[in-house]
Amino acid sequence: MKRWITVIRNVWREEDGLGTLEVLLIVAVLVAIAIVFRKWIAAWFQDIIGKANGNLKDNTVTTCVPGPNTDCTAS
Repeated sequence: MKRWITVIRNVWREEDGLGTLEVLLIVAVLVAIAIVFRKWIAAWFQDIIGKANGNLKDNTVTTCVPGPNTDCTAS
């Protein structure tokens, strides 16, 4: 009986798998949040992509390469 108590105490004190457990819990929480808010996240992502496509179609995307004689600040 003492042997079993010693084995149980050693398993309880051992922290080898603790880092893995913490990472798995964090991943599980992130997946749960993604599942709960999936419609909102998808709508937000499509809104961003839609705005980017609109800007590309309208040619309103400006490119400025800063240099010694160029000022890229908004006027």
